[in-house]
Parts: sequence; structure tokens; C-alpha cells
Amino acid sequence: MGKLGACIAATLAARGYDVVGVDIDVEKVCRVEQGLPPVEEPLLAETIREGRSRLRATTDPTAAVETDASFFIPPTQSLPDGSFSNEFLLKAMQPCARILRDAGKKGHLFVCSSTTTPGACDTVLIPMIEKETRWSCGKEFGFCYNPEFIALGDVVNGLLEPDLVLIGESDPGSGEALAALYEKYNRNRPRICRMSLVSAELAKISLNSFITMKISFTNQLRMVAERFPKADIHAILGAIGSDSRVGNKYLRAGLSYGGPCFPRDNRLIVYTARQLGLSAPLAEAADQVNEATKRDLLERVLRQVGASDAVAVLGLSYKPHTYITEESAGLYLAQHLKRRGHRVLVHDFAATPANSPSLHEFEVVPDVAEFASRSEIKLAVICCPWPKYKEVKFTSRTLVLTAWQL
Repeated sequence: MGKLGACIAATLAARGYDVVGVDIDVEKVCRVEQGLPPVEEPLLAETIREGRSRLRATTDPTAAVETDASFFIPPTQSLPDGSFSNEFLLKAMQPCARILRDAGKKGHLFVCSSTTTPGACDTVLIPMIEKETRWSCGKEFGFCYNPEFIALGDVVNGLLEPDLVLIGESDPGSGEALAALYEKYNRNRPRICRMSLVSAELAKISLNSFITMKISFTNQLRMVAERFPKADIHAILGAIGSDSRVGNKYLRAGLSYGGPCFPRDNRLIVYTARQLGLSAPLAEAADQVNEATKRDLLERVLRQVGASDAVAVLGLSYKPHTYITEESAGLYLAQHLKRRGHRVLVHDFAATPANSPSLHEFEVVPDVAEFASRSEIKLAVICCPWPKYKEVKFTSRTLVLTAWQL
């Protein structure tokens, strides 16, 4: 019942399905039972209220016996080699499998929504369920891999109106059952792409890897264009994006990509290729350019300030409308400036020390109106394109730097 799971549960209930959410976090369960959102996410509170009569939560996994399908959405953390751990998926699926076996409840559909290393569904997850139940996948139970393509800060709309629904299926019956659910669940009519489990695992990370490649291309071009005094990167990208073969999505000059999905999925492509004796140079280059973009920002800032100057970093979250700071440009800049001895003041419209502990090491400015009187700030750097930043006032002694067109 985390950022994604709570939204899936709430939207399924709002669209007419009876849903029970299971989590080991007692506080999250209690909040759902009270009709409250267990995590911060726009529209989640309203969606929970809309489907409250059909949504409940518990810490007891035996609730799975009452249901026809279980969606598993625990985190799959990255390992040092770039692969994803199956630890929490196994810990979530194993008791469910045992409970269904003990109840003799055949025909259940296991749906994995967490991102997995390609091959994990066929070689790790399904064999574990078969071992625990002593049943055969595709006969006594079904299995689907069904990752969501959502953006934090707009998860509810992303779930209900996706561009595509990706279904990896153990057998045609399981895929048909999940596709039928989505035909009722989605408010739009997205393309439902059904394929083998490993095809879906590869498709998920490849789509995100392609997007990171596009972002890195814009940053590479921006860093080149900045060396030409009369070059306008926004005009250049506007022209390139007008070609239908390219398109304007993610073709926006700015800073590095971050968050919990793009960097990790791109590195997983590299790991997968290496395991097969291949290389993934495009994915590797996207990651290298992304890191170079962060370093370029730091170098630009260091050229503007002296050793004792105070710097304000505005926008620590990796994108607007979320408090997640994982691998964000703002957090990178703030941390590296602090390590060099600078006084660093930070602000974000969503990230706070309470929900993003990494902010504790900085001087947090809670209200952007304060910047109008903070004359000790030599440089203010806008790292996340929150729309409200274009209205912020600074003193005449503060230089403002941003790569975003606000």
C-alpha cells in the first residue's frame, strides 16, 4: 500500500471492484480503514473516498483467499551489479501461495506489478509458487507481469488513462482475465499489449531506457549549444520535435533525469545485456551523459560563487508534484556544494525533512517569500521546474541560474 499500491487499490475500488489491501505497515492499514490516504499523492484522498465502500485494508495475508487476483507491488531494490532484488516479492508471494494451497483455492491469478530483472518471473517467482502450492502454473493458478507506466505526482490519472497496458502472461487464460479487468477499469481505451512474461519484462525497462536516452540527448545538445553565444536550445529542440519521427515529449531542455525508475531501469538494461554476453552502449551512454549533466551544473555554479558564498538550491524533488528526491539534480548539487564548504539553503514545494530525510543536512527555507529579503544569498539555482518558481522574488544581490525555461 505504498505510492503505487495505494493508488492501484483506490482506483480499482473507485471503478467498481471489491478490493482488500494487505501491508505489513500497521499505520498504512489503519489510515486506509479510516478512509484516509496512507501516502502523499495528488487525488489519492478523493479516490479513496469515492471507493471507500469497496476498499478495506489488513495486515493479514489470508485475505487473499477471498479474492480472484492479487497484485504484488513491493519494492524491488537495485543490487550493486544493476540487477533488481526479488527478496520482497518472494516474501509477499510466499505466504499468499501457502494460504491459497491450504484453502484449496485454485484458479487464483498472481499479478506482479513490481519491476523485475528479465527472466525473474519464469525462473524465480513462478517456481516458488509452484513449489509452495504443488500446483502447475497455467493450470491451477495463473501469473501475469503487469508493470505500470506512471509518473509520481500524477499516479491516479496515469493508472486510469494510460497510453498502454502491458501484460506478460503465463498462459492465454490469465492474460485474457487481466485484459478484461482493464477494459472495465480504464477510463480511456488504451492499447492492451499482451505477450510472454520475459517479453513484458524487457518491454518495461526498454521503454524507460528509451526515454532516458531522449532526455540525455537533449542535455547533450544543450551543453553543446551553450558554447555558442547565439544558439537558443529551446528554439533548436522546438524545431527537432516538430518532426513526427521525433516528437516533443521529453524533448525539453533542462537537467538530469532522476527518481526511482528511469536511472534504475536504464542500468538494468546494461546488466541484462552483460548477462547475455552482449553490451548496451546506448543505455550506458545515456547514463554517462546524465551524470555529466549533473557535473556540468555543479561546475557552472562553482564558477559563479566564491568559497564562502551562500547558495540557495530550489527544487530538491526530481520532478514537480512529488516529494521524491532520489537521484535528483537538486539533491546532487546541494550535497556537493555542502561537501565543498558552502552554506547551502534549500527549498522545495513538496520535499521536506519529514518526508525526505536527506534534507536534514541543509538549511531549509520553508517559505519562498523569504528569498526576497535574504541578501546573503549570492546565487539561487532552480533545479526542478515547479511552475511557482517563476513568481519567486530575490534581492538585487542574488544571481538566479536555471536550465529550465520557466
